[in-house]
Amino acid sequence: MLDQRLLRAFVTIADTGSFTAAAERLHMTQSTISQQLGRLEQAVDRILIDRADRPVRATEAGERLLGYARRILSLQQEAETLLADPAGTAAIRIGLPDDIVTLPMSKTFASFSEAHREIRLDVTTGLSRDLTRRFRTGEFDIVVVKEPTASADRRASFPEGMGWFESAKSPRIWGDPIPLVAFSVGGLYRETMFERLERERRRFYVAFTSTSLNSVLVAVEAGLGISLIPISTVENYDVRPAEFLGMETAMVVSIYSWEKTGRIAELVDLMSAVLTERYRLSGRS
Repeated sequence: MLDQRLLRAFVTIADTGSFTAAAERLHMTQSTISQQLGRLEQAVDRILIDRADRPVRATEAGERLLGYARRILSLQQEAETLLADPAGTAAIRIGLPDDIVTLPMSKTFASFSEAHREIRLDVTTGLSRDLTRRFRTGEFDIVVVKEPTASADRRASFPEGMGWFESAKSPRIWGDPIPLVAFSVGGLYRETMFERLERERRRFYVAFTSTSLNSVLVAVEAGLGISLIPISTVENYDVRPAEFLGMETAMVVSIYSWEKTGRIAELVDLMSAVLTERYRLSGRS
């Protein structure tokens, strides 16, 4: 019933107080704008503009409609702007572990989004095994995961040096059983820790559990226990190697994607460059 063209004619007449000025603003003849107002008045069965006044003004019914008319036109303009702007109309779904979301990686995401406004990056963090499962079922376009060995279909892989760490602030001789700071159930590091200690027949218990790498490192720094942690992540924490456990086998950080061309492949290359630099610096230190 409320044609937006008729509403625009009505609002413009009310704003300008003149059929002539309204016609000029809307680039139409005075006859046409008069006809459009008449059609709107016929549709609502009310006189909306008092034509006898100079300047013309909205009637009581017109004043009641005027606010709604402005809102309708505003919403329509918003919808047209949204549909005309391609920003965020295509999604790339990314899954990666929490500690991979570094400042360089986040800046890569930001610059990619700025260069390709039509693409929306949906980034999810989680445990590697869960991310792998969801990637294989098609929930992600790109994943970065940590694993014992890389699969053949990886786009790139990097060695992740692992180490046992304890607090440098509160060094202690660990008794029996050993308190552990661990990731949540299902985490790759957690299971590797348990397997190593069970293989060596050491007694242990979990003193602290978290899904966050930062929380795990803070807990180790505070002296709550020891933990198995990627060497590349400990630089800004007051922790030191737990020498009595020696070295640990390196893991692999792998990046996977379904697409080999297009924007997804472009983003994979950029993410791979960030990871290359991360592990180059880690190896040098």
